[in-house]
Amino acid sequence: MKIFYAVQATGNGHVSRAMEILPYLNNYGDVDIFLSGTNAQLGMGLPVVYRSKGLSLDYNKKGELDYWKIAKKLKPLMLVKDAIKLPLHEYDLILNDFESVTSLACKIKNIPSIHFGHQASFRSPLVPRPQKIDRLGEWVLKNYCSGSINLGLHFKAYDNNINTPIIKSAVRNAKPTDRGHVTVYLPQYPCKEITTYLRSLTYIHFQVFTRETQHIKQLDNITFYPIDHEMFTQSLIDCHGIITGGGFETPAEAMYMGKRLMVFPIKGQYEQWCNAAALSEWEIPVLEQLNTRTGVSIHRWYYQDEPQYNMAFQSNESIVDWVMEKARYSAAPALDSKEEAGLLSYPG
Repeated sequence: MKIFYAVQATGNGHVSRAMEILPYLNNYGDVDIFLSGTNAQLGMGLPVVYRSKGLSLDYNKKGELDYWKIAKKLKPLMLVKDAIKLPLHEYDLILNDFESVTSLACKIKNIPSIHFGHQASFRSPLVPRPQKIDRLGEWVLKNYCSGSINLGLHFKAYDNNINTPIIKSAVRNAKPTDRGHVTVYLPQYPCKEITTYLRSLTYIHFQVFTRETQHIKQLDNITFYPIDHEMFTQSLIDCHGIITGGGFETPAEAMYMGKRLMVFPIKGQYEQWCNAAALSEWEIPVLEQLNTRTGVSIHRWYYQDEPQYNMAFQSNESIVDWVMEKARYSAAPALDSKEEAGLLSYPG
């Protein structure tokens, strides 16, 4: 069986997920990766056969989606050209993790595909949303990428076509400890502003990961670290708690290890506010912004009872098996038959 796996490479989460599930996908056939995005540092170690600049989601200095910048870089003819060039007809299964070029190619060529990943979960109305619905954000989630079948990942299985998160091996195999520090990753805030609100909590040691430094630096009770995958994972394993944005992968890993969690969803990133709405089920503190009351909130959070998430995480292998079973037995309405869809051509 030949599998075409399209991966969005504008962020680490999609690539990390691909690296984790690739060994299990290989059990079903030969996998070729299509990497789409402008971050050339991502994708190392993946069998990348096709590349494209794709339609990248750009952000401003505050971490908000920069729609003007996205529009300026948009080249519709190039996207269509890249889509037409993809030899999707040579593959038995098209697996797409929120990648727009492959989504467009499937529509042009009338080829079925599976939209798989966190964003695919938002096709279900049962997935939590914030009280204030962002119509533009909803449009992006539903139209940036689509598939004949949508198989989502979320903090829990809110619907039949949603499974639990992919947790990277380094976290699954770890023995979490509590060394007392708080891991911080808030890319929407500059170090100066983070320091202003954390420095007064002298009795708490913070490990702050930021793009503003290339070397480890100490400032009173704050240690600044460069963005480094292994150092961040180790900090998370050893931390007392983590303060981060409203993303998906890092909160999921924190909850998997039973760590206390506090989130600051990035303004203008609707998906993060949807995630925050979901996290509120576990009484995880959701703060809108750093301000003079942040210190009090962190103090109370730091000394509160240990969280009890009571979550049932599936293994990464079982999630891949679930995807392949759905591919085999789920008939998409737009298809005349499963065999024509190429969704039955795998062992077993």
